[in-house]
Amino acid sequence: MSLKNRTILVTGAGGGLGRDIVLACGRAGAHVILSDYNKDLAKTSLAALESAGGTGEIRLADLSDPASIAALGASLDGPLHGLINNGAIATGIGGIGYRDIEIDVWDKVMQVNVRGTWLMIRACADALIASGSGRVVNLASDTALWGAQNLLAYTSSKGAVMAMTRSLAREMGPEGVGLTAIAPGIMTTESTEYVPEARHKLYETGRAVPGKQGTLEAAEVAAFLVSEPAITLTGQTLPVDHGFVFN
Repeated sequence: MSLKNRTILVTGAGGGLGRDIVLACGRAGAHVILSDYNKDLAKTSLAALESAGGTGEIRLADLSDPASIAALGASLDGPLHGLINNGAIATGIGGIGYRDIEIDVWDKVMQVNVRGTWLMIRACADALIASGSGRVVNLASDTALWGAQNLLAYTSSKGAVMAMTRSLAREMGPEGVGLTAIAPGIMTTESTEYVPEARHKLYETGRAVPGKQGTLEAAEVAAFLVSEPAITLTGQTLPVDHGFVFN
């Protein structure tokens, strides 16, 4: 699998899974556009990419701000071969029953995770079409497949991302653009530090291949899905969780 001569944009590129996706794309030969709202984190990821021999550039964007997303899209000065929508709100929103979720929190999660994903695709659509082989990977979550409790805002947002992927695969397919969602299981990153140990254990013992899951596997899958051959998987949601759920 090669991404040589392909330009890939990664949102939420500043840390955790996003940084590993940046590095995976770089290892495969892509030129990576790193997008994040935090310039310092993005610079750290870019330094890691360049230290590993890759090339990239930073384009800041706030997924909660439509104008910021539109500005990023307008700044693209050439074809874009891949967009990996990794940016999302995942921390501080779990462990809360459905009766106790604050409306403002719910709205913010939907604003970033759902609306932000749609607006980023819309902003990048012309550049993706111009490439002749545009690919979009949307980061969902297997929590929306098995129905994780006390995580309603997040699981609902990721269920919407899966539905969006299916609809846009049909809309954008005639333009040569393929869309796929991946649904990782729980991973050990900064964004999962709040998750109770019991939830981690549930995953570790319930997987077809028992044990912990790192971010590297999901990152490598995302990198493959922005390659040209991945068009055959358009519209699909792929659980990436060592067999915790089967879709």
